[in-house]
Amino acid sequence: MLVNKAVGRDAATKKYDILTALTTFALSEDKHRQRQVMRLIALITSRYNWQRNELSMGQREIAKLWSVDERTVKRELAKLRSLGWLTVKRAGARGRVTSYGLELDIVFEVTRPCWEKIGPDFIDRMGMMQGRATDRPDSNVVPFSKSLQNGPQADGTLWSDARAILFADDPVSYGSWFHQLTEAGRDGDTLVLAVPTKFHASYIQTHLSERLISSLRRIDPSLKGYRLIQ
Repeated sequence: MLVNKAVGRDAATKKYDILTALTTFALSEDKHRQRQVMRLIALITSRYNWQRNELSMGQREIAKLWSVDERTVKRELAKLRSLGWLTVKRAGARGRVTSYGLELDIVFEVTRPCWEKIGPDFIDRMGMMQGRATDRPDSNVVPFSKSLQNGPQADGTLWSDARAILFADDPVSYGSWFHQLTEAGRDGDTLVLAVPTKFHASYIQTHLSERLISSLRRIDPSLKGYRLIQ
C-alpha cells in the first residue's frame, strides 16, 4: 500500500487524522497497549519528520521524554519494531543515533476497526489518503512496506497455498499480518501457526480469523480451524 506523505495541501489534517486514529485505537485497548501507543505518539509529535518519514532521537533523549530508564527504551523500541510500527532506516554508528521510519500501512491496518468510532467523514479522509496514492503513482508518496512488493510462492503445501490466496485477496493485510506467520505443524484437523507476538495473535483472532479460516478451507475443506502459538 502507498500512503501519501503528510505534506503539502491539507498536511495538518492528514497528520491530525493519523494521530487521532492512533489515539482512538489506544483508548480501545488495555492499559499496557495504551501506554505503548502513547509513547509512540510522543515520539511522533516531538521528533518525527513527516516529509522524510524519519524519526531520529537518541535513547537517552527518549528516556527523558518517556520518564523511564534507557533499558526500558531499548526494550520498548524492540517491541515497536517487532509489531511493525517502526523500522530501522539507518542503524546508529560513530556517534549517530538510529533513524527509524514509521510504517503507516501498519498504522492504517491496525487502527481501521476504530475509524467508525470517529465518524464517516474520518473514514472518507483516511480512505482518500490511501486512494490518492494509487491513483497518482508518480506523485509525492512513500512505499512503506517492502513485503507487499512480491507475493508468496505456492508450493502445494497447505500453508503456502493459503498464503497465496490471502495475498491475492488483500495484499495489505497479508503484508501486515499473515506473512510473518509460519507453519508449526498440524494437530488433527487444526493447523498450528507460529506468530511473532501476542499482539499479533490477538489482532488476527479478533479481526482476521474468518478470512484466515476461509483461505485454509479453500485448500483443505476437512480442516476445522487453526491455533496460534508464540
